[in-house]
Amino acid sequence: MNGGNAVSEAEKKRTTVEIYGQQYVIVGNESVEHVRLVASLVNNKMREIGQKNPSLDSTKLAVLTAVNAVNDYLKIKDHLDRLESELKK
Repeated sequence: MNGGNAVSEAEKKRTTVEIYGQQYVIVGNESVEHVRLVASLVNNKMREIGQKNPSLDSTKLAVLTAVNAVNDYLKIKDHLDRLESELKK
């Protein structure tokens, strides 16, 4: 989750989160609150998709969650690009 800043390994924060019943240590320069929010959103999306598709194993569920997240990201980015284009006119 590094935003491209030159942060030394010693300065990075380690945050333990739980996503879909598994613990992960996330290392980065974001705040603990931000990392926990991201993990919570991923966990919620995995649970939502898992309830609709109970036969999916956790790997397929994680991939489907990632596909949904990237799809949402691209829609928002496209919308932002169009708004910025409108502002420049």
